[in-house]
Amino acid sequence: MSTILIVIIAVTVLFSLKGFKDVAFFRKFEFHIGSIRAGDQIRMVTSGFLHADMGHLFFNMFTLFMFAPVVINYFGSASFFLIYMASLVFGSLLTLMMHKNDYSYRAIGASGAVTGILYSAILIDPSMSLYLFFIPIPIPAYLFGIGYLLYSIYGMKAKNDNIGHTAHFGGAIGGYLITLLKEPAMFVDNTVMVVLLAIPIVILFVMSKMGKL
Repeated sequence: MSTILIVIIAVTVLFSLKGFKDVAFFRKFEFHIGSIRAGDQIRMVTSGFLHADMGHLFFNMFTLFMFAPVVINYFGSASFFLIYMASLVFGSLLTLMMHKNDYSYRAIGASGAVTGILYSAILIDPSMSLYLFFIPIPIPAYLFGIGYLLYSIYGMKAKNDNIGHTAHFGGAIGGYLITLLKEPAMFVDNTVMVVLLAIPIVILFVMSKMGKL
């Protein structure tokens, strides 16, 4: 396993565990529109290392563990780290843009960064499949990725948790764009997958423009 992947998982787990036990710590580093607009921009990064509970933390780290090796083996550890952190920032920027007037909006989670890696991995290996605990047969990774973002639209509309669903899209956009910029041949080699993965992103912006979110 790549050293950088171990470090990211370890730091995220330790940071999240600290947040579970220390409310002041959690509030200091979570994504909070009011605090960010007041100048505390570091939250746009630190919030990606906090999680709502053990289930949230495990799901994100498990997904990262499954898909990160594809990106690392193809681009190398440095580019993997770039895609991961850029996706995290893209997720925070999109969240800030879409919720800029909701000063009480709060969110946490590595989902934006992880979704960026997920999207990058699917572009690299469109044929990859994965097993989920509740489904006894392998499912195409691209269906998981698209479904994940469509579920995020539901989460954004429901607004019934503290998870950064909007960041999923920002992260997906980050991983998608950086991967295509680094490997533009994918537009020709993986045209169908490039188009398929763009569909939920387009749906998000259409719904946003229509005021449905």
